[in-house]
Amino acid sequence: MTSFRSTARLAALGTYVPERILTNNDLEAMVDTNDEWIVQRTGIRERRIAAENEFTSHLCIKAVEDLLRRYPKALDGVDMVLAATTTPDFPFPTVSCLVQDAFTLKNAGTLDLSAACSGFTYALHLANALITSGLHRKVLVVAGECMSKTIDYTDRSTCILFGDGAGAAVIEYDEQGAFLGSHMGSDGSGGQHVYRTGMADQLNGMPLDGQGKVVQNGREVYKWAVRTVPEGVQKLTETLPGGLKDIDWLIPHSANLKMIDSIAEKTGIDAERTLTSAEFYGNTSAASIPLALQLGLDAGKIKKGDTLLMYGFGAGLTHSGVIVRW
Repeated sequence: MTSFRSTARLAALGTYVPERILTNNDLEAMVDTNDEWIVQRTGIRERRIAAENEFTSHLCIKAVEDLLRRYPKALDGVDMVLAATTTPDFPFPTVSCLVQDAFTLKNAGTLDLSAACSGFTYALHLANALITSGLHRKVLVVAGECMSKTIDYTDRSTCILFGDGAGAAVIEYDEQGAFLGSHMGSDGSGGQHVYRTGMADQLNGMPLDGQGKVVQNGREVYKWAVRTVPEGVQKLTETLPGGLKDIDWLIPHSANLKMIDSIAEKTGIDAERTLTSAEFYGNTSAASIPLALQLGLDAGKIKKGDTLLMYGFGAGLTHSGVIVRW
């Protein structure tokens, strides 16, 4: 848990999802599953799928364009671009470099970070640190994933879960500061519970399979998440004068809505104060929290001055939470 006096605020947000919709009924024709089974176990009804020639940088660029439609001057003075993704177009050049070039951000440094489903909150934590330390004044954060390109659509345990999308946020200097707390952690001993193979064929002494596709032990990830996230939320809210009562909205990573129900119940934050994006977008990894945040804003639920607790968790195993005042 980190307690600090922040001089940064989340000043702008934009999102994007691809046009193609993959419904549960569509999946029935691809794998042994059905709509009722998927909804009962995950709460997911649809997910968005990137086109064959559409990649993570394209999704992130579209999210930034959406941000600019909402906040036309938001990119003025950006001096750093952070991209949170585990599905970059290339090992290099990075997604952050591709975004920097798309918007001609000539005075901006670039950095990609890989924290899987914790990516957006990790990036917010880092952006706040860069600004509060005085090293930067305005940071563009993009969080995007093309998970569909990493999924085995013959594996019904994973193909029903994942979708594609992106979010973009501008974090800028603000003397008053709007980051109220931060907490992060990891457990690399559980890395074999959700992975995608690369150069190595073993992890923690265990042989790997999947041929570059996502492999997940859902039961183990579930047990870890419903234990770890409520503990992290508790530590985070201890920094607030009123504790949990000071939180207007919990915005967790939208991995699986049944999992979120368990997490919300254990945290003591009721479902009416929880925002998610999985029902119609699926698990979009690093993009799920900004997508849920935008849905909450568009629905008029989030008001100026509300206190938001965003908590990411996933492969690594990693987890990270931030509290911000909107």
